[in-house]
Amino acid sequence: MNKPREAPIGVFDSGIGGLTVAREIMRQIPQERIVYFGDTARLPYGSKSRNTIIRYSRQIVRFLRTRQVKAIVVACNTASAYALDTLQQESDIPIIGVVKPGARMAAKASPGGNIGVIGTAGTVGSHIYRDYIQSLRPDAKVFEKACPLFVPLVEEGWRKDPVTEIVARRYLEEMIERKVDTLILGCTHYPLLRSTVRKIMGDDVILINPAYETAIELRELLKREGMENQGHNKTDENPYEFFVSDEAERFRAFADSILPVDITTARQIQIEEY
Repeated sequence: MNKPREAPIGVFDSGIGGLTVAREIMRQIPQERIVYFGDTARLPYGSKSRNTIIRYSRQIVRFLRTRQVKAIVVACNTASAYALDTLQQESDIPIIGVVKPGARMAAKASPGGNIGVIGTAGTVGSHIYRDYIQSLRPDAKVFEKACPLFVPLVEEGWRKDPVTEIVARRYLEEMIERKVDTLILGCTHYPLLRSTVRKIMGDDVILINPAYETAIELRELLKREGMENQGHNKTDENPYEFFVSDEAERFRAFADSILPVDITTARQIQIEEY
């Protein structure tokens, strides 16, 4: 389906983590408009079943389609692992996830092929990073570790809290023992803990932020398909729209603290109606 170039990009996540992807899109393709949905009523996704994640993701895609989006970014590793293939098969607009861009960069950047992946239980259990990295680089050794407490710590606003560092040290101990040379932050919440992870892992370990790589892939996709917005959103009063399924004001305050633009409103919708 042909959409006007001025149509927005749809971005969704289980909560606030996908804002790290939205932030990179704003930085790297600033002329593009964005409609963001955070499923704050139903997070975390990492502990949910595949069927549940597919059901949630279909509802969100249906909602985003009502906003006339021209492409969708699944800014959630768990939903990318479980639902992306299904969503792509059912859609007539481009839908991309965050896993493959990050995995490609890790396979390319790792000096010795010792690659660590941290993510939710769902992402790690799917082995999607391991399988894709090893398809690109068969000699790679991929070590996966679920870090289920990271998402609630970020959502609670405890990014700089001493408790978070204690938890992170416990989780990352195994990665240090395995001598990984590259570590994928395999959940879109995790770049918000980057400074803590860097402190624990040391300066020699390459940290891969899939959010950054996904924005690059989106930019290339839009250019390749002739879908990039030629105009500038400076003429657009509200180029960025934010929707959530719960706690709109809390989400707005957090978004305002990490995004490079002022976020004045976030609207709550009944996502189960879609």
